[in-house]
Amino acid sequence: MTYQELLEKAREKMSPQCRVCKECNGVVCKGEIPGTGGKGSGAAFKICLDFLSSVKIKLDTIYENEGQDTSVSLFGKTFKYPFFVAPIGGMNLNYNGAITETEYDEAVVFGSISAGTAAFTGDGANDSLFLDSLPIIKKANGMAVPTVKPWKNDKVLEKVRMLEEANAMAFAMDIDSAGLINLALAGKPVSAKSVKELSEITSATKVPFIIKGVMTKEGAIKALEAGAYGIVVSSHGGRVLEHAPATCSMLPEIREAVGDKLKIFVDGGIRSGADVFKAIALGADAVLIGRPYVIAAFGGGAEGVELYTEKIGAELRDVMIMSGCKDLSDITRDKIIF
Repeated sequence: MTYQELLEKAREKMSPQCRVCKECNGVVCKGEIPGTGGKGSGAAFKICLDFLSSVKIKLDTIYENEGQDTSVSLFGKTFKYPFFVAPIGGMNLNYNGAITETEYDEAVVFGSISAGTAAFTGDGANDSLFLDSLPIIKKANGMAVPTVKPWKNDKVLEKVRMLEEANAMAFAMDIDSAGLINLALAGKPVSAKSVKELSEITSATKVPFIIKGVMTKEGAIKALEAGAYGIVVSSHGGRVLEHAPATCSMLPEIREAVGDKLKIFVDGGIRSGADVFKAIALGADAVLIGRPYVIAAFGGGAEGVELYTEKIGAELRDVMIMSGCKDLSDITRDKIIF
């Protein structure tokens, strides 16, 4: 299977909810929630791509070539590439149900593992979105990151016990989904979380906890105070706040605020290996990629996810060659220009 064949198959299966556009930038699907688009005008979706496009990479090929190492260490494990599958659910609600939640989770979990990375899995108004992922994670020896919504803490802790049983290597909470219309429409109570509530979660488990949806240095400091392992700088794919800034634009001030005390992930408009490079140069330890992985799973299952991962990985390696970087520690702020 070629990547072009994957896209063509995905386009057939995902219509009409997702058009599998040549550039996945949120223009055609703006305002389509439920669906694949960003909120309202889609501005918070598109601004992420526009910002990354404005960042340029310095070319430097005069150096002693020692090869390129794209690996990253997280959760006490080493991964081939510094990018992961972002948590996405709702194959029926947001897409067209051409594949089930279980089929999607199997594709992203096992496909990413085959390529040397890992997947975050989702949660939602329907409890099965979370529950159905757990046997898959357990079968994968815990090599995935289940995500829970910001439910009341008693429900969160109940789900923590379940993911512990599945041996999950880490777990996340997408606190930015407190404003997600899909949950409001379903009558499922979610809300913002205080430092005290988040601290209750981190103190209740030894599994590394990642807080997804942090968009300010103040928020990052609060996550650190709550005992989080890491954060995801994210505006929930532009689906919760129409006028949010570009996620990657917030990385420098967040990294300056917390230093190396937190692992920093970022999502939003990552569409190439060059984008991964730029995000790391701006301060991220690793990135999450969302919608393109859904397309890969619809178009080719686990094989498609593996194919897409290797495509982005090869692009990252090429950029490292052209910028004189032998490993991720060489991808620093001085390698890019605004």
